[in-house]
Amino acid sequence: MIEARHLRVLRAVARTGSFSAAARELGCTQPAISQQMKALEKSVDTPLVVRSGRGMQLSEAGRVLLKHATGILAGLSAAEEEVAAIAGLRAGRVRLVSFPTASSTLVPPAVARLRDSHPGVRVSLVEAEPPESLAMLRGGECEIALAFRYPQSDGPAVLSAPAHGTPREARAEANLEAQQLSAGTDWSDLVVTPLLDDPLVGVLPAAHRLAGRGGPVELAGLAGEQWIAGCPQCRGHLVELCAGAGFEPRIDFATDDYPAVVGLVAAGLGVAVLPRLALESVRPDGVSTVPVRTASGAPAVRQVVALTLPDLAEVPAVALMLERLAGAAEGR
Repeated sequence: MIEARHLRVLRAVARTGSFSAAARELGCTQPAISQQMKALEKSVDTPLVVRSGRGMQLSEAGRVLLKHATGILAGLSAAEEEVAAIAGLRAGRVRLVSFPTASSTLVPPAVARLRDSHPGVRVSLVEAEPPESLAMLRGGECEIALAFRYPQSDGPAVLSAPAHGTPREARAEANLEAQQLSAGTDWSDLVVTPLLDDPLVGVLPAAHRLAGRGGPVELAGLAGEQWIAGCPQCRGHLVELCAGAGFEPRIDFATDDYPAVVGLVAAGLGVAVLPRLALESVRPDGVSTVPVRTASGAPAVRQVVALTLPDLAEVPAVALMLERLAGAAEGR
């Protein structure tokens, strides 16, 4: 097997014309040069140098090998430099996948801080909700996935069918969706970096009887309302919260678009529960927000985290991006 160190010796011998001169150039002893040349000749099974008088020159096989060695050693040198740049954070790439509310609140300051300190590291962003984002992470399509889950959840929720749907078919489809979402919260094979607990708030029409209250609202007090639900995972958690409060919500509208949720609530078409991060990037005109508590009296929250694979967590650029995300979350 040809080794890079043997090729460097061959190149030095060809350039200097002797083992002793090559040893001086490489900073080693003449016997060491001789041994490495013998090892190289043994690996290719043919003489590579021909002694002539007081010097030596390459054989035909030696000249052929030297021609290729030049390109090989240049490629290795370039590879070493690129790897050193990545290790030293002078270069590198981090691909983020994030759910929309984190994309507009946590990601911008984190990426800005990383770019200020290490402009050679490239960061890209694609939006996806869990569990799709976790599938992308495990499939090698990104290095970090921002995701969330609800700590109060005990298992897959039974989702309410929209009032206009066919109840049996809609429930069956919703239950299958809930099981898939529950499977998406298995993070046992991933490195989890907790970012923050995102409080859930009730979103009520401005003229609602409970609007403007100073204290939290118990969900049981909203049992008779029409509801506007968000993404499938959020919708499943809403049903679980309401079930804990002793009722099943009537979900008349479901949309992943948070401005649409706020607009529907402002028009008096229902009430909603949204993460606080979602409201930071939406103008809450015409609505009132109130804290929400679970049936046990605890604040309702969702856990926002950054996820990566164990091997990727050791990559300097990925580790730095996780650090910057955690720093962005601390400021909230």
